Amino acid sequence: MLTHSFRVIGSVVLASWLAPCVVGSHAQDTRAKSQIPFVGCKSDGQVGPLNSPKGTSSGIELPSEVANQLAYYKAENGFGVLAPRGWNCFSSYGSSGSNLFVSPEPISQKELFNSEWRGFSGPAIQVSVSVGDTSGRFAVARTIARAFPERMDFVRNVVSEGIEPPSSFPGGPYAPDRLQRRGKNIVEFETPANTPGLGSQSHLAINASPIHGAAILFGEEPSLVQLSMRLPSRDQRLNRAIIQQLEAEALGRRAN
Repeated sequence: MLTHSFRVIGSVVLASWLAPCVVGSHAQDTRAKSQIPFVGCKSDGQVGPLNSPKGTSSGIELPSEVANQLAYYKAENGFGVLAPRGWNCFSSYGSSGSNLFVSPEPISQKELFNSEWRGFSGPAIQVSVSVGDTSGRFAVARTIARAFPERMDFVRNVVSEGIEPPSSFPGGPYAPDRLQRRGKNIVEFETPANTPGLGSQSHLAINASPIHGAAILFGEEPSLVQLSMRLPSRDQRLNRAIIQQLEAEALGRRAN
């Protein structure tokens, strides 16, 4: 049965992440015009392999203390994402949406397309786009049921098709998840270590480290972009910049 009970910590309207942080009278000095490298990512999917796109990451502003640690990774389809420099990337895509994976370890295409693969066991970032007017609507509905109580009409419409039962769309958040609403279309989350949650609705395997991220609705359908990431402990300070950049990109345009 679909319910409307949600446990949300905080209720903060997202301010533009491009605005300066207010830290004393020298706030403006803590941000740096981006010199963020662009990294194109190869893809494979519905119509075959796609080459790495060429592009730039101009216009991104980051706190100066993290700007020199990040690069902007982007495949031909979907959204790009900030991630630590020197990582590897690859994207899968189809009519329902796309997945961009970024990892410090080489990414095996054979594993990604193997239905028995259990997912990334270590640090990794995944950005998934589910298109709401395609078969991606089922993934959109599952996340809405967990995190967006005001959009439950979409879930009910998907259930009414009779393709998947109501039990496929349990209502309310995962009990261990810590959620923060950032406006009506953005929910940030932390899925604690060793527990299922929004973060494990990805190819990041459950382990002894938490998964951070954000679920963002966009477009009229609506569609969904979800970020799930597990960074090494030394890179935890990058979480905020990575989340806010994706939020800004999702609110600023539609994915391809």
